Amino acid sequence: MDRINVPPAGPMDLPLSLLEMGCSGKFELITHPVPDQALAPHSTLPHGLPPTSLSLETEVEKQFLRDAAWLPIHDTDFAFQKFLKVTQRKVNVHSLIKCSPSALHSGVSVVRDPTTGMLLDFTEVLLENTSLSAKNSLSLQRQPGPPAESLRGSNTNYPFLPGGMEELTLEQIKKKSELEEDIDFENDLLRVPPGLKVGMDFTDKEAKIAKAEVNLMSLLSTLDIADLQPEAEEKEEGKRSEDTPKLPRTNSLEDLGVKDVVSSSSHSEKGNDEKSKPKENPEENKKWAIPVNISSPCDDFYKRIPNPAFKWPFELDVFQKQAVLRLEAHDSVFVAAHTSAGKTVVAEYAIALSQKHMTRTIYTSPIKALSNQKFRDFKQTFGDVGLLTGDVQLSPESSCLIMTTEILRSMLYNGSEVIRDLEWVIFDEVHYINDAERGVVWEEVLIMLPDHVSIILLSATVPNALEFSDWIGRIKKKHIYVISTMKRPVPLEHYLYTGNSTKTQKEMFLLGDATGNFLTKGYYAAIDAKKERTSKHAQSFGTKGTSHTTASQDRSVWLTLLHFLSKRQQTPVVAFTFSRTRCDDNARSLDSMDMTTSIEKAEIHSFFQKSVSRLRGADRQLPQILLMRDLLKRGVAVHHSGILPILKEVIEMLFSRGLVKVLFATETFAMGVNMPARTVVFDSIRKHDGTGFRNLLPGEYIQMAGRAGRRGLDATGTVIILCKAGVHEMGDLHVMMLGKPTTLQSQFRLTYTMILNLLRVEALRVTDMMRRSFSESHRDTQASESRISQLKKTLSSMPPLDTEGQLSDMLPYYHTVTELRTTTEALQHAILESVNGLKALSVGRVVLVNNKQHLNALGVILQVSNDSVNRTFTALVICEKGNEESEGKGNNNSFPHLYNTALFIPEGTCSHTVQKLKLQDISAITVKTLKVIPDRIIDNYNKRQQPRFRLDPPGQAISTATQELLRMAEASPSGIAALDPVNDLQLKSVDVVEDSMRLRVLRESLREFNCINSPTFAEQFARVQDRMSVQEELDRLLFLVSDQSLSLLPEYHQRIKVLQSLQYVESSGAVQLKGRVACQISSHELLLTELLFENVLSPLAPEESAALLSCLVFTQKTQVEPHITNTLQEGIDRVLSVAKRIGELQRDCEIPQTAEEFVGQFKFGLTEVVYCWARGMPFAEIAQLTDVQEGTVVRCIQRLDEVLKEVRQAARIVGDSVLGSKMEKASLAIRRDIVFTASLYTH
Repeated sequence: MDRINVPPAGPMDLPLSLLEMGCSGKFELITHPVPDQALAPHSTLPHGLPPTSLSLETEVEKQFLRDAAWLPIHDTDFAFQKFLKVTQRKVNVHSLIKCSPSALHSGVSVVRDPTTGMLLDFTEVLLENTSLSAKNSLSLQRQPGPPAESLRGSNTNYPFLPGGMEELTLEQIKKKSELEEDIDFENDLLRVPPGLKVGMDFTDKEAKIAKAEVNLMSLLSTLDIADLQPEAEEKEEGKRSEDTPKLPRTNSLEDLGVKDVVSSSSHSEKGNDEKSKPKENPEENKKWAIPVNISSPCDDFYKRIPNPAFKWPFELDVFQKQAVLRLEAHDSVFVAAHTSAGKTVVAEYAIALSQKHMTRTIYTSPIKALSNQKFRDFKQTFGDVGLLTGDVQLSPESSCLIMTTEILRSMLYNGSEVIRDLEWVIFDEVHYINDAERGVVWEEVLIMLPDHVSIILLSATVPNALEFSDWIGRIKKKHIYVISTMKRPVPLEHYLYTGNSTKTQKEMFLLGDATGNFLTKGYYAAIDAKKERTSKHAQSFGTKGTSHTTASQDRSVWLTLLHFLSKRQQTPVVAFTFSRTRCDDNARSLDSMDMTTSIEKAEIHSFFQKSVSRLRGADRQLPQILLMRDLLKRGVAVHHSGILPILKEVIEMLFSRGLVKVLFATETFAMGVNMPARTVVFDSIRKHDGTGFRNLLPGEYIQMAGRAGRRGLDATGTVIILCKAGVHEMGDLHVMMLGKPTTLQSQFRLTYTMILNLLRVEALRVTDMMRRSFSESHRDTQASESRISQLKKTLSSMPPLDTEGQLSDMLPYYHTVTELRTTTEALQHAILESVNGLKALSVGRVVLVNNKQHLNALGVILQVSNDSVNRTFTALVICEKGNEESEGKGNNNSFPHLYNTALFIPEGTCSHTVQKLKLQDISAITVKTLKVIPDRIIDNYNKRQQPRFRLDPPGQAISTATQELLRMAEASPSGIAALDPVNDLQLKSVDVVEDSMRLRVLRESLREFNCINSPTFAEQFARVQDRMSVQEELDRLLFLVSDQSLSLLPEYHQRIKVLQSLQYVESSGAVQLKGRVACQISSHELLLTELLFENVLSPLAPEESAALLSCLVFTQKTQVEPHITNTLQEGIDRVLSVAKRIGELQRDCEIPQTAEEFVGQFKFGLTEVVYCWARGMPFAEIAQLTDVQEGTVVRCIQRLDEVLKEVRQAARIVGDSVLGSKMEKASLAIRRDIVFTASLYTH
């Protein structure tokens, strides 16, 4: 449309104008212009209409040249100073000092009228603990930190105070609160509870009866102190029914509430009070772990929990009901049961309870795959569930969080706010605490959990569940209820299978029946079946079945077995094979087997395509994926760590739907992935555990065999052990099937991260952590402490020692004698354990006897017992007439024989006795021997012990021997020559030589003491001895209770030395900047921190630094030499030199690990792979670069991403923003495609 030019307004035109009002698009008509003035402006806006686009020049000029506020004003650079003059900005130093205002110390409270609720007044109330923050306090009263840190916490935060850490001091216990007073059980008892009209009637007649048997227990039971009774629930039921008639009903809760507050606080105080006086409270040393009886049915379950927090479609087992009852009472439980017994029920109930209570639950599992599965299961059940693993974070604000134990540990150390609302922590698969590498994490978490968190431990059956729970109860100061059941919902039957061809395919022999009996008949049948097939030739030459079979033999065994099983409808089958290559080979060899119907094939195909469709086009064509697709269609699959994670998940899901008929898996499949099958087959019962081949442990076998039998589908589960080369040894099978599962053992060790994390918090000491570890659980400090106070009392009540005049060297004398005694005993042990010593102590040898009854008496050995542990010697010893009985009146305390070598010569007639002597009774072996007839002597002596022959004269043999001994004693009254252990018995070990020399010196020195000559010597020496024995026991106990006796203490000092020499820690123990950085890093913290501070990563490009750091996460061996750039090679050399330096420093500080071992744990086999991946090479090509399997590569790159995140955090602490952004780039470069496809379980 053409533009119309309107001529300018002339005098004839109407004087109209439009005025735009504001920006909203309203117009006004102006009709009366003022004469001699131009028309009004067309808009009310001051600057005309807003411009449509700003000019860039003016913007830049305005921001950078006119407004210099963006430039720093405190820079000393010359150009800046000049610039400041141009822009005329004043330097304001005070603007640098930022100080957050301190918290208010008081708040305003409202005063209301109690009846109407009207506001009457405001009063000021002083607030306590206002200055507490996450930087200076362990208390839950502290203010919450910034929201950004609420989930993971920050490494400058203090953790919350771990439960059971605070031990009350005596002063705190002695102080009573206002609410508490001493109760006098005799007089002035209150009769009417507050708020009730009528009370109890304490008349005299009842009191008199009760008085007869007043003991502490009966007094406690008259009080209703629930905390002191372990079976409070059971008893309360009864009590309530008895008490109800006595309490008149009240409509006002106020009265009852008041009473309740008072009583509960006084109870808890009273509980503390009684703990501090162990004398009075008989229940003081009660166990923390309380086993729950699950043999009798739990009838009143629905009465006690009328509206449970969660309902299941099936009836619970007894052990599940008991656990739920405990959870309702908010107790901690340890549930040990077989795999498919239904432990998850306990976890589900806890999650439901915490949702009902508006609190949170954390569910930790040892394996990431298990975390993902639980996330899917719980998400379907509860909805409000979050997941936190190293690389995934889904809805972290949920009430139930599923995470790996490592993340929970860092949350505890970093004081995460999640811990405040935490009600339950569920530890699944607790038997993982036996894991040498990661077991320590469980212990750290258990020790660090605060008091308000209750613990649920779920584990496979372990023999020492009670001991383990007792440890947790003791460090947490709360009861742990142990519920363990050996019952399997689906019993197992164990078979041996010897078939290897269609003819022998039915050769399956029952070895263990469903009730757990071991059937030897089946074993011998299997051996016969195997024998028939070995040729006569092989039998005659006795080749005892070689342990290895060829691939074709393997193939025929598997084909035979699987045909047999599918015919008997025994699928799905899990075949446990303890090598990844064997798994793959076995699966590939079944190319002729097809175990699925066409309907199943279609289902498998569509599910596989749908799952793989999330990958990029090229990744869908990976050889492993194509191979697995063909296998899966035939119902065969492989599951081990070399399989791509997405494939593993596809296989698990198809398996749980029953579409995979045969699964070749390694042991990891049994560790928690809850996928029961109909049948489990063991390819072999030997596995390689990193150091060498060994038989399966009973615990491992049970864990894997337990996958057989699906609850509700199978009557029994079938376990088959293949006998490919030969039948396994019966003993091995018996141990493996019926042996005790592995006990839980502490794998606690000190890590630098743990030490640094605890050092940065003054209130927590590393020694506290060590003292509470499971490895130190045998120390019962409480019992020791009560004994210590007893001993101290005893010591103070003893009479003082008399050390005047002649007795002045009494104490040195005592110490010399004690040393003499211990040295003699050590020597005697050495003699007895040596061959020559035992030869010398044979029948007829004359020995010197010293015990309670005899002093330096000669004896002759008649018999030596065969028991090598507590060897006894029967000997004929001469003694005074009347001292034949063995209740000697002699005083053994003064060891006179040590300084008085004069032999015993009877004053009156010489008598004799035949005694069993212990080694310590024989103080010397003389050079003499006698010819004796031991049997006659012993028979004669025993005969004369009977009353009727008491007065008979001794037999000929005895008289001769006695006479001979007496003659010897009279011949050399000052002492008889003894065999010297070094020269005569030829014992040449260093200890023996040193001891015997020391003995000589000590014996010489004994003669020089004066105190022996004092008339009161014997009496005073007895006193010294009593006193010193008490003192020694006291010292021993004090040492045991002190930190000095911790087994890891020396290593702790060595590690502190390392940290100090690397300047992570000051000599005073304050954590330096390097230490703060190391706190951020979870593994290989020293190496990474050193690399950061030495700028090893600075010259490298992002992809090169990612490749270099791959040495921290890759642990396998590889045969392929990587081809890498020169800068990378230099980087590798620098890493190795840093590692060598740390290794040597550790060795200098006496840590028992060689520098080579330390450097050897960093493997650079994947550097090229990671480098190419970070530069964008597709996965298919990368897999060609190395012999490491695809799944392992993916896992490594995923873990590398976690390391890069940690380095980024660390760089931020140091203030190196360039490195931080470089790590971010590296992280983005590796986070792509198949490696970081989200888990199928989380969608």
